[in-house]
Amino acid sequence: MSVSQALPGKPRLPPRTLRDFFSRIQQSGLAVNTFMLLQDGAVTAEFAREPYRVDQPQLLYSLSKSVTSIAAGIAIDEGLLKLKDTVISFFPHKLPDTISANLARMTVHHLLSMNAGHGDNIYGAVAREEDWVQAFLAQEVAYEPGSHYVYSTHCTYMLSAIIEQVAGEKLVDFLMPRLFEPLDIPRPVWETCPLGITAGGMGLSLSTESIAKLGQMLLNKGEYAGKRIVSERYLALAASEQSDNRPSAKAGRIDFAQGYGYQFHLCRRGCFRGDGSFGQLLLVAPRESIVIAATSAFPGVQQLQTLLDLIFEQLFDRLDQQEEHNSLELNANESLIISQAHPAMLLPSTLPPESRPGLKPAVYRLADNPHGLKAIRLDMQEEQLMLQMVYGDARDGVLPFHFGQTLSTQGVFYKDLALHQQEVVTTAAWQDRDILVLTLIYPETPYIVTYIMEFQPAAIQLTFQMNVSLNIAEYSTTGFLTAAGATP
Repeated sequence: MSVSQALPGKPRLPPRTLRDFFSRIQQSGLAVNTFMLLQDGAVTAEFAREPYRVDQPQLLYSLSKSVTSIAAGIAIDEGLLKLKDTVISFFPHKLPDTISANLARMTVHHLLSMNAGHGDNIYGAVAREEDWVQAFLAQEVAYEPGSHYVYSTHCTYMLSAIIEQVAGEKLVDFLMPRLFEPLDIPRPVWETCPLGITAGGMGLSLSTESIAKLGQMLLNKGEYAGKRIVSERYLALAASEQSDNRPSAKAGRIDFAQGYGYQFHLCRRGCFRGDGSFGQLLLVAPRESIVIAATSAFPGVQQLQTLLDLIFEQLFDRLDQQEEHNSLELNANESLIISQAHPAMLLPSTLPPESRPGLKPAVYRLADNPHGLKAIRLDMQEEQLMLQMVYGDARDGVLPFHFGQTLSTQGVFYKDLALHQQEVVTTAAWQDRDILVLTLIYPETPYIVTYIMEFQPAAIQLTFQMNVSLNIAEYSTTGFLTAAGATP
């Protein structure tokens, strides 16, 4: 992917620096799955851990918010709404019986700047209801809008609801001819609330390549390949401080305490970024003419700060340094492409074939568990282990596993808000003769699922684990053997 020519005389990061940077990521134990760096519009570094790919859609979580901000900017440019429009003006039939003065003052600007006036996080109070708009408007607005920053996913959801209201179409349909098609981004999946309104603040899936294209458009002040996407005036507001997020930032997270724009965090060195849970990242560096897109599986926010520290220290701080180049190195104008296997694909120690226990067809009825998994059936078919899972819903299905290699198939699993049919990469290994480990990687998300099965004479102890999760519970339960070959 290249959308512009390198600027003559512009400092470029040499391949040695880029290799050192990726080595530091590995040394730091950061679970970065894909990474793409653009300098002056050209891709100069690309990294992926198999089975993740830079061209594969990835769940963005709260990085979705930055795309909703762009959508709001486009709607404002087209005169469909204004920053000063009040929120209650769009939903006259969903208002509470009593409209407080603070709710009446809340505007589109306040939604964009996460300064709507709520005293704390309202996510749970809104998400548990079917009508998110009505639930949002029913929340207490304790502070005068504009006076109190609180990060709020449902502020962004309300922006999505407003855009769909004034545009008369779904957010993805609104953005296809205005954003996605001009940037050559395939039609994406964007999850919705229970009533079908696009989630806005979460639930969008885009590839790392597509994230980078959005970043390049932002770096170009709203233009892409010679076409105006969103006004420079709106982006100047979006990438400048609209709210003070410093009081809420935790110690050591310097890039979470530089101010907040319109659904973008401000960072050091004049940079701004969108990010999402587990380390989904779009970083725009206007001074350096650099865009960075990354997808990750970080267990916490501090790991994202660590990655940002590495970017600033190992890349940006070295831009002006002169480095000697080995004659075998890539030309500075060529792309550095690094690919490696994800550790989960490097199979754990497994018993040799002659020592593995024989698995006869067996059905286990499971005790109660948080996921509602009712039964499993294990069966060896030639070289493959077939796992049938019975929930009584869309998750029912059969997954194949192989001892000694990975398999790619399709399965139903969670993304952010709902179950989705998606790619899953599987592998199996015996830890010993009584313990079987099944690993499932879902490359469209950060999720890696592990089933540990400990066999007993007439039962099985089943443990479900995940590498990262917002609300998917881990558990351990007992399964009781039924008649051999029985139907689950």
